[in-house]
Amino acid sequence: MEGNIVDAARFVGAGLAMIGAAGAGVGIGLSVQGALTGMARNPDTYGNLLTNMILGIAFSEAIAIYCMVIAFLMLFKVV
Repeated sequence: MEGNIVDAARFVGAGLAMIGAAGAGVGIGLSVQGALTGMARNPDTYGNLLTNMILGIAFSEAIAIYCMVIAFLMLFKVV
């Protein structure tokens, strides 16, 4: 009986750990939206905005990857 409760807690914990991935998705969307708006208003800044947008996307994606690693550790760690 205890094994089922521990398994359920691991699944819930892994699901909660992935909430950070939703935040990363929102962050990526907002950074792309801001860069595209800036490029549309001033096309001369294309190169600078594109570089900064890609850097911001990489940092946001790193947070999602960290969340996924924590979720996998919770799911597959042998107790």
